[in-house]
Amino acid sequence: MQSPETTPSEPMLEARGIHKSYGSKHVLKGVDLTVVKAEVLTILGPNGCGKSTFLRCLNLLEQYQQGSVWLKGQQVSAGHPEDHVPSRVEQDQAQKLRQRVGMVFQRFNLFPHMTVMQNVMSGPKYVLKKSDDETHDIAEKMLKKVGLWEKSPCDPLTLSGGQQQRVAIARALAMNPDVMLFDEATSALDPVLTKEVFKVVRELAAEGMTMLLVTHDMDFARDIADRVVFMEGGIVAAQGSPSYIFDERPTEGIRKFLEKG
Repeated sequence: MQSPETTPSEPMLEARGIHKSYGSKHVLKGVDLTVVKAEVLTILGPNGCGKSTFLRCLNLLEQYQQGSVWLKGQQVSAGHPEDHVPSRVEQDQAQKLRQRVGMVFQRFNLFPHMTVMQNVMSGPKYVLKKSDDETHDIAEKMLKKVGLWEKSPCDPLTLSGGQQQRVAIARALAMNPDVMLFDEATSALDPVLTKEVFKVVRELAAEGMTMLLVTHDMDFARDIADRVVFMEGGIVAAQGSPSYIFDERPTEGIRKFLEKG
């Protein structure tokens, strides 16, 4: 179900008929979703509905069984049987996809043996094979963007949770992705630290970054989103403008979900 004012155009990222199972458990049951350039899309839904699994399928952190993912009009991945072992070529393609579709996780996943600066430099240096000077310039720019340049020489474990998550965002941005995925990026943080991360996300939105965010924070979801997607039972049950989802509450599932929240 979709509100009429949010018909997509100029696709940046498309999921077509994504099915994902873990053995007999059918988690995603044919997810179709299109995200346009510079759009901020928030994904809501009850626990276990497949939100995080769907994000992980988009950049092949999870292999899915049916469907396809398209980026800027080009197919970048396709479904395979559950027992499929990716070839070396497929592994290389997945790595290239992750460069273009960055992801920020609930847990920060920073390299504890590296400084903050080294964490942010790691992708451009080791994956994109950029020069030391260029890599340093990219890392400096990204750390300044998230307000943490003064922490560049620090051990990441000495930072607060909010600071660590902002470093994780800087590290993802350093790859110059086309799209950013956020999977419950603030659920491990207290309200004060959550605001730090939300501020960065708002700034990225203002700069035109295409983003998909899975979040349990309803106020933020409503405030930041151009469009809200509600997932239930492994499918997109409804989507539309924030006012359509939050005010009109077009399905019984949405009504129950928002009343619980």
